[in-house]
Amino acid sequence: MSEFINNSKVRIDQLKSLILKLHKNQDVEATRQELTKLMGSVPYGEVVQAEEELIKEGLDREEVLKFCDLHTEALKGNLDSTLSKNIPDGHPLDVMMKENGEIRKVLDDIEAVFETNSNRKSDEDCKDLLTALNSHFNSLMDIEKHYLKKENLLFPYLEKYDITGPPMVMWGKDDEVRDLLKSSHLLFREEAQISKDVLEGFIELIFKPTINAIDGMIYKENQILIPMSLDTLTEIDWFNISEQSEEIGYCLYYPELKWTPDVLPEESNKKINDGNIRLSTGSFSKEELECMINSLPLDITFVDKEDKVKYFSHGKERIFQRSKSILGRLVQYCHPPSSVHIVNQIVDDFKTGKQDSAKFWINMGGKFIHIAYYAVRSNEGEYLGTAELSQTIDEYRKIDGERRILQYDD
Repeated sequence: MSEFINNSKVRIDQLKSLILKLHKNQDVEATRQELTKLMGSVPYGEVVQAEEELIKEGLDREEVLKFCDLHTEALKGNLDSTLSKNIPDGHPLDVMMKENGEIRKVLDDIEAVFETNSNRKSDEDCKDLLTALNSHFNSLMDIEKHYLKKENLLFPYLEKYDITGPPMVMWGKDDEVRDLLKSSHLLFREEAQISKDVLEGFIELIFKPTINAIDGMIYKENQILIPMSLDTLTEIDWFNISEQSEEIGYCLYYPELKWTPDVLPEESNKKINDGNIRLSTGSFSKEELECMINSLPLDITFVDKEDKVKYFSHGKERIFQRSKSILGRLVQYCHPPSSVHIVNQIVDDFKTGKQDSAKFWINMGGKFIHIAYYAVRSNEGEYLGTAELSQTIDEYRKIDGERRILQYDD
């Protein structure tokens, strides 16, 4: 045991020495060769310990941040980041790795556009490639949720166990990625033409540095942060992180399985009661949900499986007036006798599964009105009721061509 400890201490001291050489501008490749010669494989924990000790010994945190990518480049291929435990599906770290996998796919798509541009003629119009890059970089903006979970959920737990160096450095690198992404989007402006040479300049100036920075962070997370966090945090820590992750959201990936530890903390077994309405893909406060629905230019009415009116929206300008007195009333009694047979046919066809929608359009009061009925079914196909959506569509009938530039309607 003492031999292992001593060997670990020697490796950490050697690693610190190599990091300091990088900070003195020693060639990265030379440092990598020296690293391989001296140590071969470096456990990720020793990299963390070396950085922590250097910071405590006075190496400025900003200096560590400045040369973080050099550290990573020198250590690539030499880190032993073998996970000490299996990560179950849906675990926060499983989600983090799968999000990284999706981010990597977008980076691959971007690099493919770079390659396509390099094969174009010098004066060839490459606006189509800039448009493709715009789409891919829009996808990368989802990284914000990945970084927020890391910074606001994972890092506080690591700090609880006195691991402060790597979180500080990674947060700084996250901010660099954010700045690069913002700068990248400044180049996606409307232009009639953009040549291969101009786009190549954009690529070298900002696009390539941006994806390199993101790729570097993926490596740091997969090789250092994830193994370190897995070995450090408890099952209850991970449960608390998992419970809070939904509020921030997910990056280019949504976990189909919800992970829970083998033993839940007593307080976590209680239902969360924060007043929010929790749905399968997000949550609202009661005010948010009601105001969102009422802001839509639609009349919405819901009739349950017993044919009783259960809900109606009340936006600023309703097409068909409703009062609360209709709540709980049979939908057949809400229509004139001459149209009840149509109501019954729609409901019966929805209940039997014969149909899923019925649509009408009429002229009324100088407006063109679209009325649609939709069968509402459970995931198992059970009929739960009918939703009625009505809207004025005069403005949609007048639409021609495209509107790609922001223009507010009067």
